[in-house]
Amino acid sequence: MIDIQNSVDEREIPLKKVGVRNVEYPVAVLDKKNKIQNTTATLDLFVNLPHHFKGTHMSRFIEVFHKYRKDISINHFTEMLEEIRNKLTAERAFGKITFPYFIEKEAPVSKSKGFIKYTCTYEAEVSDKEKKFYLEVKVPVTTLCPCSKAISDYGAHNQRGTVTVKVLYRDFFWLEDLIEAVEKSASSPLYSVLKRQDEKYVTEHAYDTPRFVEDVVREVYIVLKEFEGGGKFSWFSVEAENEESIHAHNAYAYTECNL
Repeated sequence: MIDIQNSVDEREIPLKKVGVRNVEYPVAVLDKKNKIQNTTATLDLFVNLPHHFKGTHMSRFIEVFHKYRKDISINHFTEMLEEIRNKLTAERAFGKITFPYFIEKEAPVSKSKGFIKYTCTYEAEVSDKEKKFYLEVKVPVTTLCPCSKAISDYGAHNQRGTVTVKVLYRDFFWLEDLIEAVEKSASSPLYSVLKRQDEKYVTEHAYDTPRFVEDVVREVYIVLKEFEGGGKFSWFSVEAENEESIHAHNAYAYTECNL
């Protein structure tokens, strides 16, 4: 059969990325407690296209990814992109998957159990000269306003926020440990199940640990530089956004670090 994709294109315009986007696919990822967690990912896969090729073979992206779907670990993800790059005779391959990751958490006093969802993203780029792998995780937290606490005769307003951490991978670490470190930098983690005694504990703990978004970003920054003795990341960014409970806007802060 005629292979139109491999025919010559006379316009001489190279394309930075061609491929497939928004593919929903079942995958398995590493889980510290249970070894493997099954989830559903949204997938983007691309390669660069030299100017002399008319198109790429879209089905090959899915064919290769299907082989790796049962173990989407950091190393296997870059191996998968390398195979795509070779099969499509490309200089570079790019991949991004976003998936919900669930961790079972105990309430602080009653020890009642429930699951919390964290949104995770793997993003990588490979060529014959380099490999880059980024991991991003969105961590929901509670923050209590230091200003409200300082100026009020009683009480202080708090809100739910999201801390987004993105790291450039250098050495292995557990996602659960990273999430726990981020949660400790806020006023309180979130829980899916809280009894009355738990609610009392969480409320008082948040009151004793007030945090602006600026505080959260700085605390996470310190944690990431020293994470597991340091040296786990080549670069990282931290952003915090609060859905303010008494303002008609969100509060936001961001920073990044090259190591």
